[in-house]
Amino acid sequence: MQRWRIRLAGLALLLPALAMPLHAQARELLAVGAQFERIFDYQASGEYTGLGAELVRYLASRTGNTVRFRMVPWARAQAMLAQGQADILIGPYKAPERLASMAFSERPFYQDQIVFYARQDAGFAWEGDYASLRNRRLVMLNGWAYGTDWQRARPGLQISVANTVESGLKMLVHNHVDLFITNRRNTDPVITRLSFERQVRPLARVIDVQNGYFAFPRSPEFDRLRLQFDQELNSLIDSGELKKLGRRFDVAVP
Repeated sequence: MQRWRIRLAGLALLLPALAMPLHAQARELLAVGAQFERIFDYQASGEYTGLGAELVRYLASRTGNTVRFRMVPWARAQAMLAQGQADILIGPYKAPERLASMAFSERPFYQDQIVFYARQDAGFAWEGDYASLRNRRLVMLNGWAYGTDWQRARPGLQISVANTVESGLKMLVHNHVDLFITNRRNTDPVITRLSFERQVRPLARVIDVQNGYFAFPRSPEFDRLRLQFDQELNSLIDSGELKKLGRRFDVAVP
């Protein structure tokens, strides 16, 4: 009888540990991304800023974790996540080809308008017909997703690839291409920094509206972290706090 009492006492001590919250096993998370204006920025001081960075810090702290950031080219950031070398990818759009290697947050945290940029003197207006672009030279960004309509039209177009928004704009300004497909949030601040306001302009028609998410490796060992982040992010959205943060960083929120 005494032996059973000892065993029951040991089980009683173990049960509280089993019932501890999901964030009990705290660790340092690695969040990766590329330079996304006002979403994930790197300052000369060495600090990472932007809506995405701010949210990751907050969500990590709410789940009992710490976080460090790393900024790399966008294609590499996606590969790091797919290979399980990073815990969080900041800001990807949801696209069918990404679903096999990424598990997305339940809800997005920002929204972008995808447009074409042209030279000011181009005298060209796009009305939504991709067939009209077949004789135009276009540049897109490496690893970016632009929506299903673009993906379908892409094989019939003349497309170059740039690694940065700055490179894409310079290709446009120097007449290496006729149109640059990108989003306004990332691009307008770079145009200002490069003093290209009189040289390039966005075309009026919006190509697509894309939502930006957090993504996690598609592996069961990361499910707990994703569910934790979902719970905390949903609370921010439902309380209206995310909209306040969006206004603070001048980022559109769905």
